[in-house]
Amino acid sequence: MAGGGFVENVPSRDNNDGKITGSVILTCIMAASGGLIFGYDIGISGGVTAMESFLKEFFPEILKKMSSSEQNEYCIYDSQILTAFTSSLYIAGLFASLIAASAAKALGRLVVMLVGGAAFFFGAVLNASAINIAMLIIGRIMLGFGVGFTNQATPLYLAEVAPARWRGALTTAFQFFIGIGVLAANLTNYATSRIPNWGWRLSLGLAAVPASILLVAALFIPDTPSSLLHRGKVTAARSALLRLRGPTADIEAELQDITRSIEAAEARDRDEGQFRRMLRRRRYRPHLVMAVLIPLFQQMSGVVVVAFFAPVLFRTVGFGSDPALMSAVILGAVNLASILIASIVIDRYGRKVLFLQGGLQIIICEVAVAWILGSNGEGKLPKGHSIAVLGLMCTFAAGFGWSWGPLSWVVPSEIFPVEIRSAGQSINVAINLGATFLQTQVFLSMLCHLKYGIFIFYAAWVVVMTAFVAAFLPETKGVPLDSMMNSVWAGHWFWCRYVLDEEERKGQESNK
Repeated sequence: MAGGGFVENVPSRDNNDGKITGSVILTCIMAASGGLIFGYDIGISGGVTAMESFLKEFFPEILKKMSSSEQNEYCIYDSQILTAFTSSLYIAGLFASLIAASAAKALGRLVVMLVGGAAFFFGAVLNASAINIAMLIIGRIMLGFGVGFTNQATPLYLAEVAPARWRGALTTAFQFFIGIGVLAANLTNYATSRIPNWGWRLSLGLAAVPASILLVAALFIPDTPSSLLHRGKVTAARSALLRLRGPTADIEAELQDITRSIEAAEARDRDEGQFRRMLRRRRYRPHLVMAVLIPLFQQMSGVVVVAFFAPVLFRTVGFGSDPALMSAVILGAVNLASILIASIVIDRYGRKVLFLQGGLQIIICEVAVAWILGSNGEGKLPKGHSIAVLGLMCTFAAGFGWSWGPLSWVVPSEIFPVEIRSAGQSINVAINLGATFLQTQVFLSMLCHLKYGIFIFYAAWVVVMTAFVAAFLPETKGVPLDSMMNSVWAGHWFWCRYVLDEEERKGQESNK
């Protein structure tokens, strides 16, 4: 399959017979460091908003609520301006991810990653030096542009350079670095919370460190062969592929596969652009559905509770400031360990098994947390119940960490054919960041109004999305990117009616 039209039904070569080299591992690790900036921001914002020095500087009314004995514990942090501090990044990231599609096509994945790292660096500097809320929000918007650019380019970069046999594990590295960023941010918050008056500035300013790591790493890796060929740089593409596959590898077959796909895609580009093609063409309907629903479902799993507001939640249910921050550190460590497990098993057992098992685990944990909180009314929890909530949230974090966490980046990065790959990933990232914006903007208000029922709300969503995966998501384990349309979508019981025309579908049925 190339360029959306059927060519000879010959399997695409599997990237040097699936061999993995030290060069491709090092390249993927350095590229995946782009996940650090997203992870650091996810972890840092929730912890900073729970620091009394930060609240005193910008949100003194919340401190008054905390000191009031008559205040409902679930409603202490219900402030639209406070949530705007967190959510403004994600609306900026949404627009940036759409711009990044055109930039990646014209300039390459690597340049987009560099621009993202630079934007994040300057946003960190602005936040650390903020003297008013407006300056905070502008800094967050700059961070959002950094996240939007890197989240669009990095997963595609990893998918395009990894051998098909190891693509799941290597693409999971992006989520693994997100997990490292989250844990580093939680540890930073725990340490800086002990610094009076300016500890929050250090937490926000240290976001420049992961941005610097990405900027330096990007200087030592090549752009992807696919991106280079798309821009007519054949010699550079051959050199990059040889570097990735090893000096003794026969790369010509793989290079021809990539070239054939790109030529077909460019022929179609003369008629219509990637976004228009993806939205209008029936054969790309399954890709559009997955680009929208997978990131939407990820955000509706309830991960916003763990990722952004864990310290706030733990303070709500009775933990002090330091124990709440340490609990977030524990959650981050559990999440990181579970992502590591996912990278080991994803190419052995496949994507669907992890999606389904993780979904069931998340449902059980969320229902159990709702039951514990509901049985204690609106007051603070007894110590034993608080510890039980922490244990269940850790189990939730583990289930998410080896299922919807990494797989929501792995699967979209590998399912799009080359002619819609940049547009498809941009839609995926835009939906992810758009849903994150809405979740972070309304979560504290939902917690105030739904109380423990918010966990039932998320559990119901997980039931729906687990059923969707079971019925409609095909397995993509070990399938070369250029063979995905023929090998995966054309053989699916439901999606075949979209990717095959009437004659091809009848021929497939007769062969059965």
